[in-house]
Amino acid sequence: MRLSRGLLLSGASLAVGVALGAGLTSWKLKDDRGPKILQPLIVEAASDISRPPSSGITRFGLPGLSQLKTRQSHVLSYDPRLRGPVWVLEQLNGERIQGDATREDSEFIEDDSVHHYHRATNSDYRGSGFDRGHLAAAANHRWSQKAMDETFILSNVYPQNPHLNRNAWNTLERSCRGLSRRNRSVYVCTGPLFLPRTEADGKTYVKYQVIGDNHVAVPTHFFKVVVLEKHNGELELRPYVMPNCPVDEKIPLERFLVPIETIERASGLLFVPNILKGSSNVKAITAGGK
Repeated sequence: MRLSRGLLLSGASLAVGVALGAGLTSWKLKDDRGPKILQPLIVEAASDISRPPSSGITRFGLPGLSQLKTRQSHVLSYDPRLRGPVWVLEQLNGERIQGDATREDSEFIEDDSVHHYHRATNSDYRGSGFDRGHLAAAANHRWSQKAMDETFILSNVYPQNPHLNRNAWNTLERSCRGLSRRNRSVYVCTGPLFLPRTEADGKTYVKYQVIGDNHVAVPTHFFKVVVLEKHNGELELRPYVMPNCPVDEKIPLERFLVPIETIERASGLLFVPNILKGSSNVKAITAGGK
């Protein structure tokens, strides 16, 4: 079974699954009449009184649509409420992690494709105590200076605890690059989590800090779902969750492995379920490395 072709997904998994299945280039569906390309929704004013009343609901446009953004180095789905991505997807291999690109030539910039009401700015991070933490790591894309530069667009960034960013999280990113040297491809999906916590009153809340004038959300945790495509066609799944706080870098990465269902329930996403559910050639690595 190959990860890189033929994924037909539905619901919340469509965007992630199609990006994996089509090599991050096209959106396709199949029916009995052959392939179709998904077209943008065209909204028309209702002029025929024989139409049901609902036909005119969208005549002035829709208040929002999923914001899918494609870069050289990654694909992401943007959440304007959080001022950050829901998920960021990369494909790594031995060639992509090598090259002459350098982060010294890159600068953090606003995403001008996002409405100014809903974007993060560099001023939001000033004095916040948080790093501008990449989801698609800059060092994953040394093959192209443009690809590396695009990882510095703030739509690929969340406020991240400095100790986590520079130690345990960096170790996880380096591990993904090491895996890309030993496998055909490594698919990495990274995103924020906002996990509930029971407080002193006995009630459970989802609470998270925001920073800056634009109220950029600070995730309570981060996930990284790693899918290894081996040279023999087998797949291996490694789902990680780390808290957005100082983490002892001596703790083995295997301690942060969780069942994929844990991330799916918490994030509202589904990760290539057509392949991962009930497939005999998929090995899921859990805590303890088994």
